[in-house]
Amino acid sequence: MEYTAPITTTFEMQRAAIKQSQQAFEQTVEFQHNVNEAFLDSLDSQESAQRRGVELSQSAIHSYLDTVESTVPGAAGSVEEVRNAIDEQFDLLLENHAELFENLSDEYSEGLDAYDELTEDYVEAMNEQIEMVLDAHEDLEGQSLEAAEQMEEQIEQVQEQVEQVQDQVQEVQQQAQEQIEA
Repeated sequence: MEYTAPITTTFEMQRAAIKQSQQAFEQTVEFQHNVNEAFLDSLDSQESAQRRGVELSQSAIHSYLDTVESTVPGAAGSVEEVRNAIDEQFDLLLENHAELFENLSDEYSEGLDAYDELTEDYVEAMNEQIEMVLDAHEDLEGQSLEAAEQMEEQIEQVQEQVEQVQDQVQEVQQQAQEQIEA
């Protein structure tokens, strides 16, 4: 009878489960990294879209001022002052907008780099721990297999002894039968 096959199968399944869990964790970390990168990349798109919106607003106000200037006699000087004041405000807004997104992008990028470094260290430490667990697991498997093999040998020895005793009993019974018949 083979006692080691179920033990080997059980240990192999356990190791496979450990390795699958490890891979799932690493994939989760990679996914989070990709999400963070996508968010960082989306900041550029957001900045561009918002800038276009601000520039469109400025253009609409210019069109309105052009209409006022062409339809109201003598308003050219006042309209020019308003246009200059509005352009100064829009320039300031666009400058602050660009600075805000640059700072946000820089800070997020720095935070992302720190997060990536920390995560990398964590994954590395976890992988080392898993390797230690797997090594200990393999040692335990070896010990279990050795114990099962020893038990199998002992069972075989006991079975041999039982067979020898049965043979002796049969021999004694046969001799006793021969003595009775004689």
